[in-house]
Amino acid sequence: MGNEELCQQLAQQVISLMTQQREQLCTVNNVSLIYANQHCPRTPLMYQPGIVILFQGRKTGYLGSTVFHYDATKYLMLTVPLPVECETWASPESPLAGMCVSVDIAGVQDLLMEIGHDESFQPQPQTSGIHSASLSAEMLCAAERLLDVMTHQRNARVLGPQIVREIIYHVLTGPCGGALLSLVSRQTQFSQIARALRRIEAHFAENLSVDQLAAEVNMSVSAFHHNFKAVTQTSPLQYLKRYRLHQARLLLLEGVRASVAAVRVGYESPSQFSREFKRYFGVTPGEEAGRVRQTLAEPAN
Repeated sequence: MGNEELCQQLAQQVISLMTQQREQLCTVNNVSLIYANQHCPRTPLMYQPGIVILFQGRKTGYLGSTVFHYDATKYLMLTVPLPVECETWASPESPLAGMCVSVDIAGVQDLLMEIGHDESFQPQPQTSGIHSASLSAEMLCAAERLLDVMTHQRNARVLGPQIVREIIYHVLTGPCGGALLSLVSRQTQFSQIARALRRIEAHFAENLSVDQLAAEVNMSVSAFHHNFKAVTQTSPLQYLKRYRLHQARLLLLEGVRASVAAVRVGYESPSQFSREFKRYFGVTPGEEAGRVRQTLAEPAN
């Protein structure tokens, strides 16, 4: 069976699991399924680190001046959280279907130890936080087995993590391997920026300064700015602002009032928060909260 035929088969499995067989879907750690049946215009999103494999449909992402596309021919890999704008191409007749595999740093380190000093394995370190490469037959075969075990609780629990490890192995030994290597290598400039991003993730509501972040990863401010932009395609302050706005949106989705959400994510001025929220998301915090309440109030189909 060719890659195209296999992708069509896997897409149907995902669609069935997400629509008709939800009660049979068993979770596998670090794996989530992707499904959408309508076009979604360009929208700000916070992408988390992981390997995104689409079997049907396509997405277009925008990160700074970079435009990236991924579909059933190539996967997307992110090694750090990134605020991107994304457009989803899907329809009821041809839904978007795929899966996302989270990248576990400890798991990558364990794989590197097992690979050892293999002369055929020499990936080149990468500086960007986002990459794409062609989907290999080996990755699709592993994805097929992963979907198969997700309908049986014991198989999902016992075999699922081994198949996830196999998928990460194929990425590590493929064209994107250098990006994973940069993530786990402690002395690279990429790993220093990744450490600063983890600091932002854990303390985004605090009064973080660029000087402080640069000092914590042993970089000069100018070097920190340069390397931060190479990884994220944006400046440290812009990244922090977007991260706060995404966290505030999550709070709004939970029913938290806009003024409370503003304070929780580190804004001192509610009016400034409202301005920046609308500039970024295109709606005010109140409009977003109202949209969420309306969606929750609508009866399920």
